[in-house]
Amino acid sequence: MDTVAWPWTALSGFGLGLSLIVAIGAQNAYVLKQGIQRRHVLAVVAICALSDALLISLGIAGMGALVERAPLALVVLRWFGAAFLLSYGLLAARRAIWPTALAPSAQGGGSLTRVVLTCLAFTWLNPHVYLDTVLLLGSVANTHEGGRWAFGAGAIIGSVVWFTVLGYGARLLAGVFARPLAWRLLDGAIAVVMVTLGLRLVLA
Repeated sequence: MDTVAWPWTALSGFGLGLSLIVAIGAQNAYVLKQGIQRRHVLAVVAICALSDALLISLGIAGMGALVERAPLALVVLRWFGAAFLLSYGLLAARRAIWPTALAPSAQGGGSLTRVVLTCLAFTWLNPHVYLDTVLLLGSVANTHEGGRWAFGAGAIIGSVVWFTVLGYGARLLAGVFARPLAWRLLDGAIAVVMVTLGLRLVLA
């Protein structure tokens, strides 16, 4: 590939990757909340970014065609994902409704194991992540032929940048969330996002 062209190809991947990642979703809402709490942020950011890197790489390597041939797998993921999102959304709604559960001391992000498992669930039980990374980004990357890995590298860098900014930048909101009311509003918003996404998966 032309060495002059690859930076522009990588930049294209960076832009498309960000356009797919920067959206209100279950994963981003969870990263934001952990960032505000300053609990296991590095682990959460690393899981999200590394998962995207793996999925994008698999898409470029040709796994997208395999995913297209296994629609049953996506159906199973859709139902597991819907159950997980609805459950998490209902728990967030409960925290928003009962302010006694929202004292700052009760806002712990959980143990590292629990946070890791929850983050993995948000990432890998969402069938849309496979459509966005493996199928869409993988397909677009392969249109660049010799530059497909440069495109993929750009998309991966976009993912790393976004989750790092979201996870560590969220601490700037810590002052706002020193008040229990702010946590109620955040949990209420998270509940709406999770339940909406869960219902969309059920009705898809």
